Amino acid sequence: MNASSTTYDILVAGGAGVDTIVRVPELRVPPGDSMFVPPVCDYVAHTGNGVARGAHALGLSTKFIDFLGDDAQGRQILAAYATAGLDFSHVVSPHGTPRGVNLVDAQGRRFSFYDGRHPAGLRLPRDFYLPFLERARHVHLSITGVTMDMYADIHRLGIPSSTDLHDWDGVNPHHLTYAVASDYVFLSAAAIHDRLGDVMRSVVERGRARLVVATDGAAGCHVLERGDEKVRHFPAVRPERPVVDSNGAGDAFVSAFLYALIQGQPVADCVLAGSVSGAFACTSAGTHTDFIDRDALRAGCARGATDG
Repeated sequence: MNASSTTYDILVAGGAGVDTIVRVPELRVPPGDSMFVPPVCDYVAHTGNGVARGAHALGLSTKFIDFLGDDAQGRQILAAYATAGLDFSHVVSPHGTPRGVNLVDAQGRRFSFYDGRHPAGLRLPRDFYLPFLERARHVHLSITGVTMDMYADIHRLGIPSSTDLHDWDGVNPHHLTYAVASDYVFLSAAAIHDRLGDVMRSVVERGRARLVVATDGAAGCHVLERGDEKVRHFPAVRPERPVVDSNGAGDAFVSAFLYALIQGQPVADCVLAGSVSGAFACTSAGTHTDFIDRDALRAGCARGATDG
């Protein structure tokens, strides 16, 4: 098929980078000034990468776009996408490729130090992203800032959009821009437990969201649909293997939720798909090293439905 006529099930914009994973006994500074740890490894990572590669592994026709630096990390990313067969296009950034350092404890919990090196005003050029956007059935925007100006064209074209606000506090105006402009909004409940319902309702009332999903780790997730008065709670899915690393679990949830959504499945089935995928991601070490495929997702959802 001619590239100019390709239709994408999903376009993912922004959020490519490299994570350095440091495994530690616990998430606190130990006494002294140094300690031995297991081998420190670099992984192709960050939120857009997780959603794009997750969607690709599930069989969706996926396009991924972003800035990359002309550096070792950029080349690592390009090599990984070539190996995976992921359709990726980029603009070279003189500021380099974003990186992160994640501390991961013995229970798989993590704390991330994210180096948001892109300047606040950096944006993906319209003549770069528009040809891809015009051929997309759905677009998922990472909150890295470089995607912010895409919304005018997304709304003009009538393309459904989604975003992940991660650990938003419900106030930060940067995240709020994405929250009110997207049709499907994901976020972590971590920073808003005491006002979860209020924040979710505010997103619906102030913006265009059809649905807000707040993931809550082992406690499952919370869902508010436009028109509903109450936030619904869904339990988590028990992982089939031991939990070793929670890096990338949220992105895995989003990719499988969107996969089910694009297939036209009801919200409860989308949540189950996301939960199965998120649980699967917690059972592999490193960031975005193993992605659930369609058959494994289908089997996991069947087990999850029976357990429920």
